[in-house]
Amino acid sequence: MSQDNRQPGVDPGDLDEETLLDELEHLHDTRHATFRHGSDDALDAHDRRTRELETEYLRRHPNREVDPARTRSGARGDR
Repeated sequence: MSQDNRQPGVDPGDLDEETLLDELEHLHDTRHATFRHGSDDALDAHDRRTRELETEYLRRHPNREVDPARTRSGARGDR
């Protein structure tokens, strides 16, 4: 893999809530195409940025609402 010389994105801690959510949505929307067709460098950058933004979201929302249907027991129908 070659070294990525591009500037990193804005520090996620500096993003307002709306921008953070917009950035996360964009990354999630582009994940499949990047995984299937992006270069190794593009995939590494995508992984890094997704990790940074998701980590910031979880830092801000440690008690976020979890849909019971999105848990293992909920997906199996155990209630």
